[in-house]
Amino acid sequence: MTRTTRTSAARRRTLAVAAGGASLALVLAACSGGGGGGGDDESPSAEVDCADYEQYGDLSGKTVTVYSTIVDTEAEQQQASYEPFEECTGATIEYEGSKEFEAQLPVRIQSGSAPDIAYLPQPGLLRRIVADFPDAIQPVGEDAAANVDQYYTESWKEYGTVDGTLYATPLGANVKSFVWYSPSMFADAGYEIPTTWDELMELSDQIVADNPGGDVKPWCAGIASGEATGWPATDWMEDVVLRTAGPEVYDQWVNHEIPFNDPQIATALATVGDVLKNEELVNGGLGDVSTIATTEFTEGGYPIIDGLCYMHRQATFYQANWTTLDPDLTVAEDGDVWAFYLPGETADDKPLLGGGEFVAAFTDRPEVQAFHAYLSSPEWSNAKASVTPQGWISANNGLDPELLQSPMDQQAYELLTDESYTFRFDGSDMMPAAVGAGSFWTEMTEWIASDKSDEAVLDAIEASWPTS
Repeated sequence: MTRTTRTSAARRRTLAVAAGGASLALVLAACSGGGGGGGDDESPSAEVDCADYEQYGDLSGKTVTVYSTIVDTEAEQQQASYEPFEECTGATIEYEGSKEFEAQLPVRIQSGSAPDIAYLPQPGLLRRIVADFPDAIQPVGEDAAANVDQYYTESWKEYGTVDGTLYATPLGANVKSFVWYSPSMFADAGYEIPTTWDELMELSDQIVADNPGGDVKPWCAGIASGEATGWPATDWMEDVVLRTAGPEVYDQWVNHEIPFNDPQIATALATVGDVLKNEELVNGGLGDVSTIATTEFTEGGYPIIDGLCYMHRQATFYQANWTTLDPDLTVAEDGDVWAFYLPGETADDKPLLGGGEFVAAFTDRPEVQAFHAYLSSPEWSNAKASVTPQGWISANNGLDPELLQSPMDQQAYELLTDESYTFRFDGSDMMPAAVGAGSFWTEMTEWIASDKSDEAVLDAIEASWPTS
């Protein structure tokens, strides 16, 4: 969608928030320095100090266009997070979200109508854009680059770097290494949260033993997602590669420094198969193993609510699906559903899988560089957190975690910023598109739907890896 252009938003040093517009009030409350995610600063009468925005200058009459994959309610939250910048600088941000983003962005660049700013959902896409359109994409400006150095880890900087040049800055983030469950079901059965992979498997076996009729299974799963069917299975695989082979081998695998069918990767796939291809362990309330391939990922965890399975591995963003299923469900440690960290091989082994978006610019006008710098700042992260009820975090270490409104988001941010965890970006998002958004998805689907062998799946993906 395209945002309606605001007229003459004059820059003011201090802005009194209008009585209407709850989202704007929340954003401005964040900029006023208040925290607490629900305190008095979120009242419509709160004020924003524009001093933090003086660095961007007077941008009255200037417009910056933004193009991304983010649509619907999340797009509205994105636009609300821009309001302090617009109000304090006088700039206008014109936002457009599209589900056809990945196909249309190259077309727009080639036709000379690239947006000023684009949110790239994968580092792999960033590398492709840099390779195909080196004269169109702009290196990150000085102020935004300084923010990356100050507020993000070296790993997040590397995800936005191609051939030694920083082309994109981190935006949002998510954490994928979680297992959803019902706290009351665990309590009633006397089960404890596993802290190692072996404990997780022992718990799975115990659930089987405690439910000899087979109507209740340890796990439920679904990997259907339209043309993207299979991606949840790749996430399973990536999480397990991190646990059975370790982060160094994971990096080699993602960068094709070892073949996709390396024996260490075969071990990981076999470990995933110990769960997803084990009829005793799956697919609670949904059917046999093959139903995993036809069950929408959005609905894969729902049997937990009916007591038909105990666990469902999925990312933090899955929290929105519970309230879609039933608005009265509570996502909390003492609520109807919650999630625990997918354990490593030992309690001290803490790999963490996640993903995120990156901001790239296609023009270098001052207002574009200024908005790019804003998007990489703590001020924007705090504004975004203040207008997002659930399902959003950032790797920006300047983010005030108290502004995150969802307990799940707070837990995810805690893990994301805990140095004892070893973070790695979603592998399929890092691989060439022919693999990461192609053969990896389709072969994992065949692995489940047609019981294709581990060896045949890995060999087929390896054969699909681009030679140049």
